[in-house]
Amino acid sequence: MLNIDGEVVDSKPADFGPPVLRLGFRPFFLAAGVFSILAMAIWMANYVFSVEFAFSGIAPSLWHAHEMMFGYVMAVVAGFLLTAIKNWTGEEVLRGKALALLFLLWLVARLMPLTGLMIPVEVIAVVDVAFLFFLGVACLRPVMKVKQYKQIGIISKIFLLMLCNVAFYLGLMGVIADGVQWGLYSALYMIIALIFVMMRRVMPMFIKNGIDGEVEIKNRAWVDHSSLVLLVCLWISDVFTEYNNLTAIFAVLLTLLHTLRLAGWYTGKIWSKSLVWVLVVAYAFFILGFALKALSITSGFSPFLSVHAFTAGGIGLLTIGMMSRVALGHTARNVFEPPAIVFWSFAILFLGIIVRVIFPIFNMELYVYWIGISQLLWMISFAIFVVVYAPMLLSARTDGRDG
Repeated sequence: MLNIDGEVVDSKPADFGPPVLRLGFRPFFLAAGVFSILAMAIWMANYVFSVEFAFSGIAPSLWHAHEMMFGYVMAVVAGFLLTAIKNWTGEEVLRGKALALLFLLWLVARLMPLTGLMIPVEVIAVVDVAFLFFLGVACLRPVMKVKQYKQIGIISKIFLLMLCNVAFYLGLMGVIADGVQWGLYSALYMIIALIFVMMRRVMPMFIKNGIDGEVEIKNRAWVDHSSLVLLVCLWISDVFTEYNNLTAIFAVLLTLLHTLRLAGWYTGKIWSKSLVWVLVVAYAFFILGFALKALSITSGFSPFLSVHAFTAGGIGLLTIGMMSRVALGHTARNVFEPPAIVFWSFAILFLGIIVRVIFPIFNMELYVYWIGISQLLWMISFAIFVVVYAPMLLSARTDGRDG
């Protein structure tokens, strides 16, 4: 059983340096929150106010897309997996100096394009790819040691994301003609696949444990299997072929399948629990992303609406919700009673996503304004997260245990 709510396997006190280095969620969740604000502020300055940045020669839109996935999202993934794997396996994970070194790789890769020094893309690529490689190895080692081979499917996606990153950088270098597009969009679908696997594991449990009273959760194995197969088909069709009608069909089928799955999990009792409804709403945005993907082909909708339904909507809400929950549980706080202001971080982010994804459908003339407003709301949301959770992430567990 997956346990990510704070039941650490090794409860003996251990000295791994300052509290921020005692488990992977601490440095990576804090950095994810801060970096998401910084990266969005830079993107706003460039896109809305036309402030120029060098980005080591990387086009601003490509830097934005790359950093939100390989910077922000991968920081969240690293923090989550380096914490969860300790619970899954009972084995030690990266902590202390080793964790600091892995974090340093992530941090250096984020900062190099921002220095203005025109650091060669090849150098940035080596550091960035090295982070993903060593993250994958760090996750794989304890799993292989206890022979929990069922976890390899999740960890393998780290190495696949590493290959996506390689393709992106080779595209920038001119080695692979379509490498940038292949790398970015393949990474998006890989992240969605990883999230769906994790959501299938944890969301039914979170809903059952997080609401008041009893609820019947309906799971269908055929939906689980067929939805993953169709997601692979959508990825191949969308990224590597020109069969747009086939892509639209896959997107429609995924919309229907995930709607069916979410309907089996839904209960009206979620709305009084911030840490539950945020995950359900995130799932709904993934479903909307598939629907908008089909509409971008059949009805001329901007393809970036589906992209941002997936990224800002699905991934954004899910990651802030999961970080908020995991940070409470693993610092020995009550996951069922988060600080009241956490609701507003979710609500503000939700409003920003509506502005970014829905408003342009009705008025494209104000597109730049919609983007600017959504960027501002994103930064406010994550600023609340950082203010609330930084003290927890930087201090020891309230119960005095290790972790």
